[in-house]
Amino acid sequence: MPEVEEAHPTLNDGDVVKGAEEEEPQNDEKALDDPTPLSKNAQKKLLRQKRYEEKKAEKKALEKEHKKKEAERKRKEWEEKLANVPEEEKVKLLESRKNLRKERMDQRNEEKEKKRERLLKTKQFGQNVVVDLEFSHLMTPNEIHSLVQQIMYCYAVNGRSSSPAHLWLTGCDGEMGNQLQRIPGFDKWIIEKEKESYIEALQDRKENLVYLTADSENVVEELDLNKIYIIGGLVDRNRWKGITMKKAEEQGIQTAKLPIGNFIQMSSSQVLTVNQVFEILVKFLETRDWKTSFFSVIPQRKRCQADSEEGNANDTLQEENEENDDQIARKKACGENEAPCNTLET
Repeated sequence: MPEVEEAHPTLNDGDVVKGAEEEEPQNDEKALDDPTPLSKNAQKKLLRQKRYEEKKAEKKALEKEHKKKEAERKRKEWEEKLANVPEEEKVKLLESRKNLRKERMDQRNEEKEKKRERLLKTKQFGQNVVVDLEFSHLMTPNEIHSLVQQIMYCYAVNGRSSSPAHLWLTGCDGEMGNQLQRIPGFDKWIIEKEKESYIEALQDRKENLVYLTADSENVVEELDLNKIYIIGGLVDRNRWKGITMKKAEEQGIQTAKLPIGNFIQMSSSQVLTVNQVFEILVKFLETRDWKTSFFSVIPQRKRCQADSEEGNANDTLQEENEENDDQIARKKACGENEAPCNTLET
């Protein structure tokens, strides 16, 4: 769960933080050495994940090329249409198109304002969820980059939700803080950003802190508005087993795990990405139904066959939502300067 595997891309491959293209490329040879060698099963899982990511990247590249061709086709059709009508008709067509664009812009502005109102209301009265970013020293540059992508995805999902959570990012320091600051519009995100740890930032509410970890024996049955749920911001590739549980125990705070096993039989471990855990929580705030939340977020490849068959329709919806988030990040967010844009890639 909060001990996180490598996330699959949520935005277009090859996109980087604005300004990051000037940095020297870094690779895993310079990364931290794994504390323990991977088992054969773990190596196989990593290989499957790599193949999945390559396949998804190829699919996105094809879709991008198709959209480019479709846009070019429509542009030519429009130019031919204008060329074959009288001047008076051409003026009317141009005016109609101008009005349509204005209507769309007004609609986007209205949606933006409604989103802002929802997030501000949640800041006062909603469910607090923390992403703990104090693990950057354990991650490679590529993994930090991946985690930043997951955070962007969290913000996009939250903004789209009818019942959003109030997001906290704690430990926003060092390289993690630097990468977050490179996201266009990050300074206008309606979230809490703290350089200090959650223990320091929320010391007066320590008794209400609950670290979500698959290693806990406690199961979350219902989200409590008085509680502050913490997700471990770690892309560990199976290297750092039990680290969030150990941290919570040392700090003397509560732990719990999501009731995944009550509704879904996982094909392997119950390890999810940060954005998947966050989206499950947000989906539950919308539906108050764990089963619906799990099936709409957890990918089919992580579920056993029986569960996968039942959740196929939800997987289709999930893929559509991922595409929507990509478009939100690319087209809407940058223009609004209030949400993530396509300058990063997981």
